[in-house]
Amino acid sequence: MKVTVVGAGAVGATCADNIARKELATELVLLDIREGFAEGKALDMTQTAALLGFDTKITGSTNDYSKTANSDVVVITSGLPRKPGMTREELIGTNANIVKSVAENVLKYSPNAIIVVISNPMDTMTYLALQSTGLAKNKIIGMGGILDSARFKCYLSEALGANPSDLNAIVIGGHGDTTMIPLIRYATWNSAPVTDFLTVEQQQKIVSDTMVGGATLTKLIGTSAWYAPGAAGAALVEAIVRDEKKLFACCVALDGEYGQSDICLGVPVIIGKNGIEKILDYKLNETEQAAFEKSAAAVRNMNDVLKTL
Repeated sequence: MKVTVVGAGAVGATCADNIARKELATELVLLDIREGFAEGKALDMTQTAALLGFDTKITGSTNDYSKTANSDVVVITSGLPRKPGMTREELIGTNANIVKSVAENVLKYSPNAIIVVISNPMDTMTYLALQSTGLAKNKIIGMGGILDSARFKCYLSEALGANPSDLNAIVIGGHGDTTMIPLIRYATWNSAPVTDFLTVEQQQKIVSDTMVGGATLTKLIGTSAWYAPGAAGAALVEAIVRDEKKLFACCVALDGEYGQSDICLGVPVIIGKNGIEKILDYKLNETEQAAFEKSAAAVRNMNDVLKTL
């Protein structure tokens, strides 16, 4: 099994580190445009193998896509990170050209690869990757909902005093501060609805904190987060390479599901060796469906920017 991570910055390197530690691939390639940067990160990770006990072969590459040949999964993290006060929409102009170029280059050497998109604005970059490559829709997956759901569980665990691994919670819709939809009605604590243990005010705060989870971290550390995004990307890779049939919220192409078409948006899916294996139909109530439609409209507005580039 061979996995490539494009972009050796904080998110890409963290994702690669998780992939190596879990031995999700026999060969891992880390690629970056900066001279020697990916090679240095790869060497640093390789030097942890004797301490951590993994056998993954890690190779770094400065923009040499031939080294990514025959990758089974390619993770794209390339692009500028979000700065304090910057919206994901403002990233479109710069990151669109980067993501399009990366997707086209990796497919020259790995035409059968499944592509995982982490670059922001993630919903629009996933849509761009799908449109520019012509790949089957099951092979282009945006990671955002996995990260948002992890943040949702974090805030729920703090409010409940619960172990996060005992919680099931999912966030659908766009991967943005105003477009994501934490489905607290569906959230459970070892099968019991979390709404049985939380006041309405607590529920509203958890939902609100989840929606600005990324912006909160950007204000605190001065740039985009990387530990949780990197781990989320690796979790998605793991579900693919180990054929886990894992239920995640992922940004995928919709063709009538949830009343939407010609858009990539976060919905519950089953992830396995073929990438997206099934889109699940959660029965949204009227309020949730309205929020989903509002989210879709906002993402379409971002997608429309692509037409002006």
